Amino acid sequence: MAAAARVIAVASNSTAASSCLLPKTPFALRRGSNAFSFNGGRRLSKRLFSCNAIYNPQVQVKQEGQPKTLDYRVFFEDTSGKKISPWHDVPLHLGDGVFNFIVEIPKESSAKMEVATDEAFTPIKQDTKKGKLRYYPYNINWNYGLLPQTWEDPSLANSEVEGAFGDNDPVDVVEIGESQRKIGDILKVKPLAALAMIDEGELDWKIVAISLDDPRASLVNDVDDVEKHFPGTLAAIRDWFRDYKIPDGKPANKFGLGNKAANKDYALKVITETNESWAKLIKRSIPAGELSLL
Repeated sequence: MAAAARVIAVASNSTAASSCLLPKTPFALRRGSNAFSFNGGRRLSKRLFSCNAIYNPQVQVKQEGQPKTLDYRVFFEDTSGKKISPWHDVPLHLGDGVFNFIVEIPKESSAKMEVATDEAFTPIKQDTKKGKLRYYPYNINWNYGLLPQTWEDPSLANSEVEGAFGDNDPVDVVEIGESQRKIGDILKVKPLAALAMIDEGELDWKIVAISLDDPRASLVNDVDDVEKHFPGTLAAIRDWFRDYKIPDGKPANKFGLGNKAANKDYALKVITETNESWAKLIKRSIPAGELSLL
């Protein structure tokens, strides 16, 4: 796929600021349960970035301002102190069905932190509404964040999910491991399932994943494994995201795909498609509007 190849080209040609993440070994993503095939399964000429640790210490997180204030930002820097974008410069693919995941909201916390997609270098900040900091009405029970180098295109209607258009954000991840992570942590995760949330008419994918360093990571490889080893978790995630706006007087969110979690292959399909959309965005084949491409 041309768009996927462009993604790899963008990643490979990023400055050393993209850090973890010097290219190490080339690989082609292959067909099968754990990966997908790009360029017809042929080895790609460009090299992908590679991380040796679950959390990459070569990407430094720098806080500016005080937490719980409007000015608070969490920036990402390379080892030289140059700012990089967690959305655009941290690579998505690590190979063998493994992806980078950036933590925005640690589990058992309620501050609604998110990548500021309209600010230079897209730092993490606390979301606001009418000039006030936003909080969930109760703690989120999983680590929550984004897949870098993905984008849900607001001009693209998904015929499989009630014709809903993308929400103009990176794809969200719900990481179900036992550890509470920190804002800005970069984890290696494997996707397990996908939930098609429809939020005020917009499609807002939730990829359910687990960090490779979790003690139970080896036990789960698909949606059925989640039901077996994390019983009730998929329903709990769906219900949490369905209901969290109700205390504010808003209607419950809806879910497509029969109100059920799709399997790993479907999650990988979502990741592929939104990665391709991001590639078009970063190459300016699609208008960026107010989104920052720095």
